[in-house]
Amino acid sequence: MHISEGILSGPVLLSGAALAAAGTAIGLKKLDYDRIARTGILSAAFFVASLIHVPVGPTSVHLILNGIVGILLGWCAFPAILIALLLQALFFQFGGITTLGINTIIMALPAVVCYYLFSPFINNKNMTAIIAAFACGFLCVFFSAVIMGAALIFSEKNFMEISALVIVSNLPVMIIEGFITAFCILFLKKVQPALISQIRSISQ
Repeated sequence: MHISEGILSGPVLLSGAALAAAGTAIGLKKLDYDRIARTGILSAAFFVASLIHVPVGPTSVHLILNGIVGILLGWCAFPAILIALLLQALFFQFGGITTLGINTIIMALPAVVCYYLFSPFINNKNMTAIIAAFACGFLCVFFSAVIMGAALIFSEKNFMEISALVIVSNLPVMIIEGFITAFCILFLKKVQPALISQIRSISQ
């Protein structure tokens, strides 16, 4: 879900860069020593998952994993996703340097929002946790598609049809991401329950 360079207007790019910088600053402030390894692993998972992508107009469709990144990292999702996007732009020309800020917002902001929405339910019984995790993965991609569509529309009103196409084309990804997030949370509850029990302390 990378927006290529030369597509967005200057104000949208500047707004995205400013918001991404603010979110990353908050994330780095909350990134204590105990969370560095976890953040690095999830950043690498995000990097690898989104390498396989299908072009759709000025953007692309691919796995994102921002649901699981958000639920396990909270605000630390911002620096984790920013670093992965920067490496993708430098090594594979996915997205770009000028669009790094807005691409970070597209993928990291929904991760943080869904963290606050669904993390209170992750420590509940398995069925409740699975439903919450699925909703987190599904809605993270949905919110990302909506933000991307809004960025395109604010840059050029003629992008209305492309924005709708972005949301529709990501529907299968939303479902897949929901199942992946639910599976990961259920697996971690079984093999690493201490990690799950720490989730609510991430934002503090």
